[in-house]
Amino acid sequence: MSRSEPTGRPPETRKSAPWADTVFSALAHGAAILTLLLLAGIIVSLLVGAAPSIKAYGLSFLWTSDWDPVQNKYGGLVMIYGTLMTSFIALLIAVPVSFGIALFLTELSPNWLRRPLGIAVELLAAVPSIVYGMWGLLVFSPVLATYVQQPLQSLFAGVPVLSTLVSGAPVGIGILSAGIILAIMIIPFIASVMRDVFAVTPPMLKESSYALGSTTWEVVFKVVLPYTKTGVIGGIMLGLGRALGETMAVTFVIGNFNQLNSLSLFEAANSISSALANEFAEAGEGLHQASLIYLGLVLFFITFVVLSLSRLLLARLKKNEGART
Repeated sequence: MSRSEPTGRPPETRKSAPWADTVFSALAHGAAILTLLLLAGIIVSLLVGAAPSIKAYGLSFLWTSDWDPVQNKYGGLVMIYGTLMTSFIALLIAVPVSFGIALFLTELSPNWLRRPLGIAVELLAAVPSIVYGMWGLLVFSPVLATYVQQPLQSLFAGVPVLSTLVSGAPVGIGILSAGIILAIMIIPFIASVMRDVFAVTPPMLKESSYALGSTTWEVVFKVVLPYTKTGVIGGIMLGLGRALGETMAVTFVIGNFNQLNSLSLFEAANSISSALANEFAEAGEGLHQASLIYLGLVLFFITFVVLSLSRLLLARLKKNEGART
């Protein structure tokens, strides 16, 4: 049989430098294992450090508002409430604004403006958080107090619920101010991710929808968002993670007050990260330091729950999508 005649067998595969594949596989597995070990180490160290506070207060620490280092009484409700409320306000503002920015950059912006505006949005992410905090304290808070809080207090005076939400001294420092500053900080992250995932939508899908008479709004909601929902939710979770863990900017404008006297949006409060930054260096060994570490463990748990819920949401969306006929 000549060499040119087929033998009916597939050609033999050759492995070039098999040691390189072995090394690469070992490094990849090592990186994954190292990540898990670091995560486990963080959890164990937090549990060990917070053990005295966990033993003393248990789960009641989560709904107790007392925080008095003088009398050695600690509860994390004020910090937990401040963290969740400011992050919620930040997302409430940042998500629609980021969506509008991404939509404009990918669908509506002229070519000459698209690149400069995209670079400007990304540059906002490079501004240090302490600069946002200083700007919020020195510039934004007086504006918020004079042109927002005082008019709202005059407008809603005597209204049972709304008057409570805008009550407090008109100084522009509190939960709402911190939430707005956080929103400004996370908008570049969410907008950049949304813009990138919107851009990967196949042009054929959008052009086909336009050819059928769809408007830009219909194309975005019926074609682009279903195709990119995983990336969009991932961008929102990225922004939420930044908001939950932000320290310096929140410390400047939230008021750092460890009592919750009312549910006013202008009430001075505190957050977990801000409390850790302000008190950990001066906390003595014992319940004070353990309670601060307990707050760090709670923040870790909140972040884990948020991430888990986002994964469940994505899995539910994917399951529903596969069930469609």
